[in-house]
Amino acid sequence: MAGSLFNYAVSKYLALRYTHLEQAISRAPQSQEKLLTLLLSEAASTEYGKKFGFSSIKTKQEFKARLPLVRYQDIVVHIEEMMKGKADVLWPGQLKYFAKSSGTTQQRSKYIPISNAYLRSNLIRSSWDTTAFIYHREPKAEIFKHKSLIMGGSLHHFPGNRDILVGDVSAIMIKTIPFIGRPFYTPDFDTALLGNWEEKIAKICQQCIEEKVVMFGGVPTWNIVLFNKILEYTGKTNILEVWPTLKFYLHGGVNFEPYRETFKKYIPSSDFHYIEAFNASEGYFAVQDSNDAGMRLLTDNGIYYEFLAVDDLHKDDAHLRTLDITEVAVGVDYAMVITNCSGLWRYVIGDTIKFTHAHPLKLEVTGRIEQYINAFGEEVMIGDTDKALSIALRELNLGIKEYTVAPCYLDGSHKGYHEWLIEFENAPANKEDFEQKLDEALRQVNSDYDAKRSADLALERLKVHIAPKGLFHEWLKVKNRMGGQYKIPRLSNDRHHFNEIMGLQTQMSDPDHG
Repeated sequence: MAGSLFNYAVSKYLALRYTHLEQAISRAPQSQEKLLTLLLSEAASTEYGKKFGFSSIKTKQEFKARLPLVRYQDIVVHIEEMMKGKADVLWPGQLKYFAKSSGTTQQRSKYIPISNAYLRSNLIRSSWDTTAFIYHREPKAEIFKHKSLIMGGSLHHFPGNRDILVGDVSAIMIKTIPFIGRPFYTPDFDTALLGNWEEKIAKICQQCIEEKVVMFGGVPTWNIVLFNKILEYTGKTNILEVWPTLKFYLHGGVNFEPYRETFKKYIPSSDFHYIEAFNASEGYFAVQDSNDAGMRLLTDNGIYYEFLAVDDLHKDDAHLRTLDITEVAVGVDYAMVITNCSGLWRYVIGDTIKFTHAHPLKLEVTGRIEQYINAFGEEVMIGDTDKALSIALRELNLGIKEYTVAPCYLDGSHKGYHEWLIEFENAPANKEDFEQKLDEALRQVNSDYDAKRSADLALERLKVHIAPKGLFHEWLKVKNRMGGQYKIPRLSNDRHHFNEIMGLQTQMSDPDHG
C-alpha cells in the first residue's frame, strides 16, 4: 500500500513536470540564449574564459566568432590538468567526476569532465524529464512502486589523482542517484558498479530474479547477454516469465531497430514500451516523448546547442558555419556541437543527427562522423546499414546480436563490395537469399549505394559472413573493452577492425584454440 501511495504522489509531480515541459517548447530559443549568457558568465574567470574574453561576449554571434570549434584532441591538455587537480581551467573549481568514453573502441580513452552543476542541470534533470514522458504516455506506470534494473559501468580512482573518479557515465549517474530514487533500483549499487562484467551479470541473476522489475535500460547487446544468462539460470523460456511486471525498456547508445525482432522473442508482449534516449558521455541530449519515432531535444537542461551540416565537414574551420535551434531544417544530417556547464565549449561530439520534427524539435541519431563507408562514392552511414538490416531481418523473421561492415576494395579479379560480419540470434537458412534481401534493402535506403550497384557498375552485391556465437563479445574481451561504454565499430572505411575480428573468428574455429 505504501508503495502504491508513493507512486501515486510521484505521478502527480511528474504530471506537473510534463506540463512545464510542454509549455517550455515555445520558449526554447530564449532559454537557449539565456543559458549561453549564464554559462559565459559562470566561466568568465576560468583560464579558458579569460583566454577568449567570455566577460565581453554579449551575443551568440560574438560567441561563435570568438571561440573555435574543438574536438577532444584540442582540449585534452586542459582536461589532463583538471584531472591532476587544477582548478578553474575549463569550468570553475575542481571537478570530481570524469566520464570515460571510448564509444568506438578507440585505443585512447576520452575523459569527459562532469561538474556538480552538470549533474544537477543535465543528467539528473533529464532523467526526471524522461520519467515524466513515460508517465504521460502510460499514466498507470509503477516505476516508483517496483524496481528498475540497472547495468551500469564501473568507477575507479584516477591513478594520477585519487580525488578523481573516472568511469562510464552510467556509473556516475548511479553513484549520484538522489536519495529518493535509490530504493527503486536493483541490483545493489556495489554490484551495479562492478568492473568485471561476467561477475556483474552473474550477481544480477542471483539478486534480481525475485524482484518485481518494471523497467530496465542499457545497450541492447549487453541486455541480450543478461537475458540469456537469466533464462539459463532460471530455466524459463522468456523474460516475462521471470518478471511479469516488466513494462519499459530505456535504450540508447546504438540504433535499436536491428535488435527489435530479437527483443520480441525475449519479451513477447504487445503491451511493452521501448523508449529511446540519446544519452552519451558528453550529455543527456534527447528522449522519446511519445509512441511516435524521434526523440525530443532537451533544450533547457544545461546544454547550448549548435549544428553543423555534415556536408560542410570537409571545409576548413574558417568556413564552417554552425546553426542554432532556430535555423535547422528537418531531414538534413548534422554534426552536433555542444557547450555545457562542465567546460565543453563548442565541442564537436562526433554523433550525427537528423531532425524529424520541427515543433518541438525531434531527432534521430544517424551515425558517427568517423563511422561511414565511402570507398566507392556510396556515402553509407550507420543509419543506412541499421535500417537496411532491420528490413531484411523483419522480412525473414531473424534476429541479431551484433554486426560490423567494411569495404572490400577493387583488385584485378573483381569489383569492390561491402563485406558484412553478423552474429545472428538464429542464422538464415539460406545465406545467399539473405544477402540478396539485405543488398536490396540497402539500395532502397541509400540512393548513392543504389547508383553504384546499378548493373554492378562500381560495386558488386554485398557479402555476408555468419559469425560464431560470442565472437564480438570475445573480441571486446581480448581488447580489454568490456563494458557499456565500448561498442563494436559498425562501419569503417578501412579494414583494421574487421580484419581483427575475422582473425579472431579463425582462431575460435581452430579446434586447438584455447
